[in-house]
Amino acid sequence: MKMEVTELGPMKRALKIEVPADEVTQQFSRAYLELNRQVQIPGFRPGKAPLAVLEKRYAKTVEEDVIRKLVPDFYDRAIKQAGISPVVVDIPPLDRVKIKKDSPFTFTATVEIKPTIELRDYKSPNPMSLQADKRTVAEEQVDRALEVLREQHAQLDEAETGTVLSEGDYAIVDLEGFLEGAALEGTKKEGQLHKVGSKSALLGIEIDSHLIGRSAGDSIEIPQTYPVSHPDQRVAGKTVRFRLIIRGAKQKKLPALDDEFAKDCGPYASLHELREKVHGQIEKALKKDIEESYKDALLKRLIDTHHFDLPDTLLERELSTIVRQKLQARQRGRVTDSLPTPDAEEVKRIREEHREEATRRVKAGLILEAIAEKEGLSVSQDDLNNEVTRLATELRVPMADLVKMIQAGGQDSVEELRARILADKALDLVYRQAVIQG
Repeated sequence: MKMEVTELGPMKRALKIEVPADEVTQQFSRAYLELNRQVQIPGFRPGKAPLAVLEKRYAKTVEEDVIRKLVPDFYDRAIKQAGISPVVVDIPPLDRVKIKKDSPFTFTATVEIKPTIELRDYKSPNPMSLQADKRTVAEEQVDRALEVLREQHAQLDEAETGTVLSEGDYAIVDLEGFLEGAALEGTKKEGQLHKVGSKSALLGIEIDSHLIGRSAGDSIEIPQTYPVSHPDQRVAGKTVRFRLIIRGAKQKKLPALDDEFAKDCGPYASLHELREKVHGQIEKALKKDIEESYKDALLKRLIDTHHFDLPDTLLERELSTIVRQKLQARQRGRVTDSLPTPDAEEVKRIREEHREEATRRVKAGLILEAIAEKEGLSVSQDDLNNEVTRLATELRVPMADLVKMIQAGGQDSVEELRARILADKALDLVYRQAVIQG
């Protein structure tokens, strides 16, 4: 095989690959032999049709079949021979590639490559250093955690008739939007329990100010004007009148902070025992937070001290991921249940605002990948299983459902998960080698 490599830029190469004539001839022979077994031509027994007849009838089909077999095979050989790591490859369409039996076959593949990264010191004898994070658990944190437990074990009792709502009370409300006197589809919520003062929105509207000072049975009209640029064309530039009806009121009753409360929280004999358990949990969480902050600092140092060009394709992929995440987050608090298609200007704005973040992510990924390769790190099936278990617990979804979600994404989703685990291993290695000062 002959090959010429041409630089098209810092991250792009053109590989002109020539397949020897004898390889081409062998592939044609195999293709016609297989074809002869499969087709039935009048006047000839199966597998006995002359080559000339097959060539006359199926030349174009066989040529395409030969190209489909030769191109990936010799492309893989060329990549190994050139010693490059491709990010993406652009191979010309079959109808633009010509091949002829008994002649060399030449095609050109345009390849975007990963950069060569000269790793800086990150382990002994010159490990990275960190300033010690000396945070400890304060008793006030334990007190706040116990108050949270009290809140979780509180009971909601019906408020007395005529109770005026104030912050901390709970209201049972209905909310429905009307446009020009008619109910607006997708803007009706009934029997919603809302904590007054929580500032949480209902159908995108903050209702706290309309509840304070009101009582069960009250009905309030809330006009909401939407900008002309609003993505829901039904309400863009118009005023929707929302009807808020208070169906009931509840008040929270907190349990006393005593030994009986501790027993209600779990297998604890006393409030002191519960307090010690809570202290240990907070301390464990703090240690994890400190470790994460150390790793964040190390990752920032790695990014700042390594300089190389980034492949455009990887940057574009990361930007597309960020855009998708931002648009999905936009669903929260929307007026209706539908998600309008974003306009080009909005996508462009999101891309520009997060280009620097995408650049950092791609750069960090490439550096950690280089460290993993240098250190011989790998991802086993156990690593994948453990990560899926962790994610299922963290996201609070059944493991079987999470596995289905990953499988639905195809091999790309599995490889993305594998790459993330490998990056975590590489960063953990750098962290374990780091020296904490002070």
